[in-house]
Amino acid sequence: MRYFKKKRGTPSGDLGENDPMTGVANLFDIGLVFIVGLIITLFTAYHLQDLFSEKSELTIMKKTENGQMEIITKKGKKIKAIKVTEEKARGRGERLGIAYRLEDGTMVYVPE
Repeated sequence: MRYFKKKRGTPSGDLGENDPMTGVANLFDIGLVFIVGLIITLFTAYHLQDLFSEKSELTIMKKTENGQMEIITKKGKKIKAIKVTEEKARGRGERLGIAYRLEDGTMVYVPE
């Protein structure tokens, strides 16, 4: 019966409130909350909620580091990515006007 007696006081291995890892224990949870908040903020800032809608149509144009363009289109549930190269674009269509890039970075289109 002596083994079932309750121990009084704190055990020698328990540091209680003096544990230096107490403040670090929730950093993982805080990091997860921060990441989820960042993702939600980015989706609302770039209006990307349409990616989850089944009825929406969305077109995104992306340029890689080496200058290759890619057009990503979403119509309903279908998502299609098309890589644009100079070879595919030659000889198609007709010239409609001229586009200029101003010093502040805006684009101006002047029809002919």
